[in-house]
Amino acid sequence: MTQEIVTANRLRDGAVVYLAPEGYWSERLADAVVVEGEVAAAELLGTAEAAVKAQIVVAPYRADVTLESGLPVPRTTKERIRSRGPSIHPELGKQAEGQPA
Repeated sequence: MTQEIVTANRLRDGAVVYLAPEGYWSERLADAVVVEGEVAAAELLGTAEAAVKAQIVVAPYRADVTLESGLPVPRTTKERIRSRGPSIHPELGKQAEGQPA
């Protein structure tokens, strides 16, 4: 069964964010709620839609992940890039912090 998270962009600054427990949004992929199954993923996206109405995030969507050592890892190149920040230089973005996104 596919494991998924919900990601979006924060409205105030455009940062990539992930839906975390209790409905808060985190810039860290490691904080994302990971669910399995169509029903659970649809419910998670429904929670995100409430944040759209509250003008917290824009364009939430589901993204496939795998769990490695208990942490979500994006399955696509696009999501790996989004989780690490700008790809223009390794000393910029989240990858510059030297810790997992």
